[in-house]
Amino acid sequence: MVEALHPKRVPGLLGGIFFFCTLLLVLWSVSGWTYKRGMHDLAKLGGARLELYRNYLQGVLEKYESLPELLAIDNKLVRALLNPHEDKRIETLNRYLETINGVSHTRDTYLMNKDGLTIAASNWKERHPFIGRNFSFRPYFKEAMKGHLGRYFALGSTSSKRGYYFAYPVRKDDKILGAVVIKINIDSVEEQWGDHNEALLVSDPDGVIFITTNPDWRYKTLKPIDSETLERIAESRRYPEASLRPLTKSKVSALKKFQIIEVEATQNSKKKKRMLKQSYSMPQAGWHVHILSDTGVVKRRVLVINILVGTGLTLIFILVVLLHQRQQRLAEIKRMEEVTKRSLQESNELLESRVEDRTLKLTESNQLLRQEILDRKQAEIKLKRTRKELIHAAKLAALGQMSAGINHELNQPLAAIRSYADNGKLFLEKGRFEETRWNLEQIGELTERMAQIGIQLKVFSKKSSGQIVAVPFHGVIDGALEILKPSLKKAAVELIIEVQPKDIEVKGNHILLQQVLVNLVTNAMQALEGYSEKIIWIECQESNESVILAVQDKGPGVAIQHRNDIFEPFYTTKKSGQGLGLGLTISARIVRDLGGRIRLVDVPVGTRFEFSLPRA
Repeated sequence: MVEALHPKRVPGLLGGIFFFCTLLLVLWSVSGWTYKRGMHDLAKLGGARLELYRNYLQGVLEKYESLPELLAIDNKLVRALLNPHEDKRIETLNRYLETINGVSHTRDTYLMNKDGLTIAASNWKERHPFIGRNFSFRPYFKEAMKGHLGRYFALGSTSSKRGYYFAYPVRKDDKILGAVVIKINIDSVEEQWGDHNEALLVSDPDGVIFITTNPDWRYKTLKPIDSETLERIAESRRYPEASLRPLTKSKVSALKKFQIIEVEATQNSKKKKRMLKQSYSMPQAGWHVHILSDTGVVKRRVLVINILVGTGLTLIFILVVLLHQRQQRLAEIKRMEEVTKRSLQESNELLESRVEDRTLKLTESNQLLRQEILDRKQAEIKLKRTRKELIHAAKLAALGQMSAGINHELNQPLAAIRSYADNGKLFLEKGRFEETRWNLEQIGELTERMAQIGIQLKVFSKKSSGQIVAVPFHGVIDGALEILKPSLKKAAVELIIEVQPKDIEVKGNHILLQQVLVNLVTNAMQALEGYSEKIIWIECQESNESVILAVQDKGPGVAIQHRNDIFEPFYTTKKSGQGLGLGLTISARIVRDLGGRIRLVDVPVGTRFEFSLPRA
């Protein structure tokens, strides 16, 4: 075993160890050079961004620097300070300062007397104006009272909003009467300069960060602050309720040229992020501008370069190894060819035997398939014969439904004709010829209706709905009541009709709609038998492009077990001899052919059928 390992595997193992050591040395050198180069590039880019940011801030401040000085020479301010108790003058000055504030796009503009009391302000309309508040504790006021331009950044003691203040003395001759102050908004500075790989900071002379593109760092410090400085900041009320905690507690100096600090990646996070810190000062404003660039970009650059170099060297090593192995494999190929030939010969013999077995099984499967096809053809012939028998039975059932429907639909007109004939006979005996003629006319209309019913049942059997026109619903109700009047009177049923609007029209057939209404009212009358209070409602109202028609009674209602079957042919819950169970079936078919649908609606008491039709 030792003799087999020595000539082949030992040189390969030593070569691998040598390559691994060389690779580590090269990657270490490349990493150092790439890191230094990346830090130089990051510092160069950060310096350019920092210079641009400082110039931008300087421009924002210079834009408003001369504004308080210009306002200080305005006679309106001087007269207001000399006469602070003239309400009309102060009100005029408030409006003037409000106009100045709107034109110059400043946050606030206000005037203070020599004691620091605000007598006029642009925010005089707001809920918490500056008027009547004393800001003598502010450093900008103290500087203005010395005759200088006062500058100061702080949180508003009234509004708690950040702002930079400019204050300038207002004089009468050489006497300082007070100070005019403007407060500018610096929130837009943060909104326009945010970037995920860098953070821009502005700190005051005490190292407190008051402008930053990272909201979590606001009102933190770049270094720990002693207690005396904290007391001085608290007295000036510059940052009320701010914790002023240090942003970082440790510094890392990877390269002597650069200042690298560790900060928290996010608020309440223990994960640290290394950032390159570069700073510029703004002496006039008393600010220090900083940019923190994420060194993770450089680390990723080092990682990418290492991956590329390592991959390249590894590919070269693999190529050399492959060339060496190729020679060995060529020698093995010849040997493998002989082994393969023998294996192929054995496989061919095994395959031929499997093919014979498979062919035999396929032959048996084909025979079974032919027998199954023959069985299916015979079953299909039986199915066709059964289908013809079912069609014949359906035709017989349809004929039975049609004859029963004719009997059901003609019973009501025949009863009305009988009633009109009896009335006409009595009127004729009494010599009341006008009433006799009217009864004969009604008999004629009912016979016409019976003819129309026969035609409709014929149409029903052929699945046709007849001609559809615009039909006034009041005419439909009147026609149905002519048929039902004797029955309603005999049953002592009160009929309540509500149609809104009065001239509503639907798309349908006059005779067919009368038939539906007669069926529904007749069912309601039969449901009210035995009840003392017999009331039936007929309602009609518009709903978008449709018309909703409803018939409701206060009877016993439809039991739950019957609701799914009430529209089926010959299904009835009435007593024997009261109906064949075709009224609702025919009504549903008529409504469906007219383009609507009929349904049973749940109501607390009684039964309510609604059907919708297109509005004319």
